Amino acid sequence: MDEKLDFSKGNGLIPAIIQDDLTRKVLMLGYMNEESLKITRETGLVTFYSRSRDTLWTKGETSGNSLRVKKIIADCDRDTLLIMAKPDGPVCHDGPDTCFNEINQTDLVYLDYLQEVIKDRKHTMPEGSYTAKLFKKGTSKIAQKVGEEAVELVIEAMKSDDEAFLNEGADLLYHFIILLVDRGWTLQDIVKVLASRHKS
Repeated sequence: MDEKLDFSKGNGLIPAIIQDDLTRKVLMLGYMNEESLKITRETGLVTFYSRSRDTLWTKGETSGNSLRVKKIIADCDRDTLLIMAKPDGPVCHDGPDTCFNEINQTDLVYLDYLQEVIKDRKHTMPEGSYTAKLFKKGTSKIAQKVGEEAVELVIEAMKSDDEAFLNEGADLLYHFIILLVDRGWTLQDIVKVLASRHKS
């Protein structure tokens, strides 16, 4: 991939957009040359080329707040990179989570990540995985578990223990995603149904 990237437009540099692999928040923008990209690939830690200091620098080498590479994607013109990474702490040198002063938290995007994990469990069936055990037991057992969790949520809804109510809600949602994946569907398919019902 490296030799196919177009470093010529930026005089040997290409912009690299860093995005949190989990939250999908844009963390920062940096620049890379061929050497810094090579180091990034070899070490798994995002390394940039500093235009002001005219040198390579690995994010977190002084602060400890490294960016651990999860995936590197080139754009259609092959002159810009999108790097999905896991931050080890605040990204901005001034202290905020991102260089755009945004709070980097999971919110609903985490459901996409969770769904991918569940899909992986179905594919790899790792030993000791509760989710894999459910997949092995089949659709009827998974559906039964969803029903049990729904009943438990209803029971907690009639009480005043908010923590228990939220935990049961999380259990129900988790098992529902397992059932969706087992049937070959996704949360996105459910969203499409909801959107089709929306009356503007």
